[in-house]
Amino acid sequence: MTRTPSTDRWGIDATWLDALDEEHEVAQATIDRLREVIGEPPEDLEERAPIVARPGDVLEVDEAEVTLEDGSSRHVDGELPADFPLGYHWLQAPGGPRRRLVVSPGRCWLPEDRAWGWAVQLYATRSRASWGIGDLADLRAVREMAADQGAGFVLINPLHAVAPTPEQEASPYLPATRRFRNPLYLRVAEVPGADRVDLDDDAGRALNDGELVDRDAIWARKREVLRRVFDATGRDEAAFPDWWWHQGQKLQDWATWCALADAHGPDWHAWPEELQDPRSDAVGRFVADHERDVAFHAWLQWCLSRQLEQATEGMTVIQDLPIGVAGGGADAWTWQGVLAQGATVGAPPDEFNSQGQDWGSPPLVPWRLRAWDYEPFVESIRATMAGAGGLRIDHVMGLFRLWWVPTGGSAADGAYVRYPAEDLLDIVALESHRAQAVVVGEDLGTVEDGVREALAEHGILSYRLLWFEDDDPAEWPEEAMAAISTHDLPTVAGLWSGADVEEQRRYGTGTDEELERGRASLLERLPGLRRNAKPETAVKRAHELLGRAPSLLLSATLDDALAERRRPNMPGTTDRPNWSLPLPVTVEDLPGHALLKEVARTLADGVRATTDPEEDAIGEQPGGEASRD
Repeated sequence: MTRTPSTDRWGIDATWLDALDEEHEVAQATIDRLREVIGEPPEDLEERAPIVARPGDVLEVDEAEVTLEDGSSRHVDGELPADFPLGYHWLQAPGGPRRRLVVSPGRCWLPEDRAWGWAVQLYATRSRASWGIGDLADLRAVREMAADQGAGFVLINPLHAVAPTPEQEASPYLPATRRFRNPLYLRVAEVPGADRVDLDDDAGRALNDGELVDRDAIWARKREVLRRVFDATGRDEAAFPDWWWHQGQKLQDWATWCALADAHGPDWHAWPEELQDPRSDAVGRFVADHERDVAFHAWLQWCLSRQLEQATEGMTVIQDLPIGVAGGGADAWTWQGVLAQGATVGAPPDEFNSQGQDWGSPPLVPWRLRAWDYEPFVESIRATMAGAGGLRIDHVMGLFRLWWVPTGGSAADGAYVRYPAEDLLDIVALESHRAQAVVVGEDLGTVEDGVREALAEHGILSYRLLWFEDDDPAEWPEEAMAAISTHDLPTVAGLWSGADVEEQRRYGTGTDEELERGRASLLERLPGLRRNAKPETAVKRAHELLGRAPSLLLSATLDDALAERRRPNMPGTTDRPNWSLPLPVTVEDLPGHALLKEVARTLADGVRATTDPEEDAIGEQPGGEASRD
């Protein structure tokens, strides 16, 4: 575990530095409460915890037999040979406990060539064939458009599943699981057997008429039709039972939780006590009595797996890993022994939020994660990475430390808890190597010393934004994903037009002085524009600047390319329709959109540009082409 002089053996930091490098002491009452939540680490943890190493490393045991993943055995004496296979093995030393041995390459897989791509809020990317929400068939269409434009990747919002209950969670960053996907993203007409029932496609497409993405109405419609398809054909598909069997216990647990949530609600804490233990006899009896319902939820995941494979074929699709899961959800039910009961994760007070933030997800207990052989972390990384070739880790600083907020307290009353960062980074590198998947770490906000260096050592790309960086994009690091904004920040058109500040003022996210000061600081990142320039001109200028970055990946949002003035999410608001704003242009019309095509050309030119500064300096002078309206 990463330690500082002020870190106790529970992993709690007694002090912390804010964004201005001012030191704060954590209240003793907070430390005492978090120690209760974390629990006493067992005295023999270090003798039983998994060993994470690289070929050539000296081990902490002198002599041992290792059972490899393929069932064969190798003898190791003091160190791992340079040719030792990567993977998850079991080590047995004489007289000692059997321990998991994780052998990692130490660095993530990285593509050889630079590329640009689109960042897409998939739910917002509707086509005329959608049922109220962008789906995996729409992702396939965006991927085809991107390929035609010369893009090398698509970055999408988390697709993880929420509770299958009538009231759907809107935020992609508070899922019920980080291992399975949301059936809202299914194109119903393309699931196996859909041609054998009446889909009433007109009623589905009518859901596009709403100004917002109405997940409750969409799920009610899709679920009813999908269940009819499953009841008519589900067991006739020979490939499904075989796929289900190969997914093992984890899919069985997910499908069981879904069926239980249908019967008893989305929070397992409120279920009858005998159903709160996934391995109880009562749960077994429930599964036997509701076999068809459990199978339905497993079948949905099979359909999602097939459609995602088709949607991503031939292109890297970078999927997003949320920082945590809902406390009442499936992963929290399955992993009760690892997730904390009595605390949630968030952020300390800073210059943007004087009260701090509480994100509502229960954190993994560091010592318990080690005692469980890191399996919850491995499964979450692997499942999110699967089949698409890329991973973005939201709030990657959480691999090093997380701000824990005791239940019942304010976010300002929390403390940082340390994690075994080196082990977690090596596991990410192993999964990246196996999946040939590029990994991006969202390292925005307060980043403590050493974090970016550790990410770079492990081949995890940094995340650099035009709105956050003071340096010229030409000076940004090469091992990074470069972008203008994120889903939580203003779009270019919203910033330039003032519409974003007006919306923030309407929702009361800050004083007029704070909002105007924030807007002014961001506008400084867009030099060379007349004050009366159109928002579309500002969009072009921003992407010209972005194209100067030498970073491995350049990312542009569809929102910016369509001059959308509303950001997908406005942190700190509860009555705004966050995560529910559709794009103003349908998928079919994206390829012909003039501004979008210009953004694509600009970034393609940026990727092709040579290292000659004369050729790289696009629109550098205020009076140059970029300043013309």
